[in-house]
Amino acid sequence: MNTEAATATQNKSQDGSKPLLEVSDLNVYYGQSLIVRGLSFKIFPGQAVCLLGRNGMGKTTTLKALMGLLRDCTGNITFDGIPITHYPPHLRACAGIGYVPQGREIFPHLTVEENLLIGLESVPTKERVIPEFVYELFPALRPFLKRLGGDLSGGQQQQLAIARALVAGPKLLLLDEPTEGIQPSIIIEIEEAISRIQKEWGVSVLLVEQYFEFAQSLADYFYLMENGSLIMEGLTGQMDEEKVRSHLSV
Repeated sequence: MNTEAATATQNKSQDGSKPLLEVSDLNVYYGQSLIVRGLSFKIFPGQAVCLLGRNGMGKTTTLKALMGLLRDCTGNITFDGIPITHYPPHLRACAGIGYVPQGREIFPHLTVEENLLIGLESVPTKERVIPEFVYELFPALRPFLKRLGGDLSGGQQQQLAIARALVAGPKLLLLDEPTEGIQPSIIIEIEEAISRIQKEWGVSVLLVEQYFEFAQSLADYFYLMENGSLIMEGLTGQMDEEKVRSHLSV
């Protein structure tokens, strides 16, 4: 699908709704090196989008730039109708963007409960109560509330990282390689949780993932990235799977 046709399909498929996230001509630099080149894409309310590509293509850099963690950027980012290009990370979190980084980055010397409470720091209220739906999504966390995060298994830490991003009730969830290093049974649980987040609660999802089948099963729409640029996009159900896979193989 060419870019113009894919964009038209993307817009039409959302029944005229306005984008939740709109990125225009995003460039991201590391020093003198241009890593992400002229990225433009949209995510609509309640939509699950996957950003595909081999390692080193700029996917993680893109998510970090969207979260405001990388400041050497040009272009425009609009979220929920508000320009957030110059927002620092904490204001992007307050605006409704949740982020689960690659490698999880939980706090290993804090308890599970304390990790979850940190996720509430962006909520503009004095009340700090972990919402019950977190335990409905990830029931394995409740018995371990007083256990240190570093004592959890890799799969449990990933569940904790996703739960920490969800406690503040984000409108958009950024997920960077959520299946990395996770055993198959936990991957299934994470897949089910992400599907519920999107379909039942209407949270939009931007997923960076190497596990093709996982991404294909969750995403409504995909973008394929190579050398810092988008080279293909379209509805996941209509993708040329063989062509996409050829760009994912090493």
